[in-house]
Amino acid sequence: MKIKMDDDVLKDNNIAANFNRTLFKQNQTLVINIMSAPGAGKTTLLEKTVKALAKEFKIAVIEGDLATERDADRLRALGVKTIQINTVGGCHLDAKMIAKTLPEFQLEEIDILFIENIGNLVCPSGYDLGQDYKAVILSVPEGNDKIPKYPLMFRRTDLTIINKTDLLPYVQFDLEEAQRDLRTINPDAAFLALSSQTAEGMEDWINWLKKAHTHAAFSQN
Repeated sequence: MKIKMDDDVLKDNNIAANFNRTLFKQNQTLVINIMSAPGAGKTTLLEKTVKALAKEFKIAVIEGDLATERDADRLRALGVKTIQINTVGGCHLDAKMIAKTLPEFQLEEIDILFIENIGNLVCPSGYDLGQDYKAVILSVPEGNDKIPKYPLMFRRTDLTIINKTDLLPYVQFDLEEAQRDLRTINPDAAFLALSSQTAEGMEDWINWLKKAHTHAAFSQN
């Protein structure tokens, strides 16, 4: 038996992603797919982001985890509409999972929808969810080797965020080296360094989001 490898194994996912993208565009909702390894600080960054933008933008979140609703509860405590997806072992979210959650939202009232993907530097990079932008978070304690060791993730991102810069005095991490590595793999990606704990550099992230919302595809119609 022969298996043709030239068939698009992600065909069903991409159909669902295009459905999602059309729906987001129709409702003028900016969608950011946030990816990282476990513990890089995705949820903490979202908490601080919600607090910074709550007066200006209506925000919602799709929260991906293997199990529990702990991160979702943290965001709900801030008054943010948050839908939990538990994959029960799956290492990434896919577009069909996202599509199933969308009836839970009033998209026409949401300015920015964040999708917090499963903590993994491999699987999530290959799945289009219908998002406008992909953002990858790399935390300082993870070390400088992660960008060259996981090139697909960083090659497919629109923005790389170096988080936990407050730990730079205590661990070996070179911001300039990280930026050079990213430029080698993905010269078009934006690069930000910040600490979601101390808020150092958060203004750059907030400004990036505001520009992304202004320049989203639906704003050009």
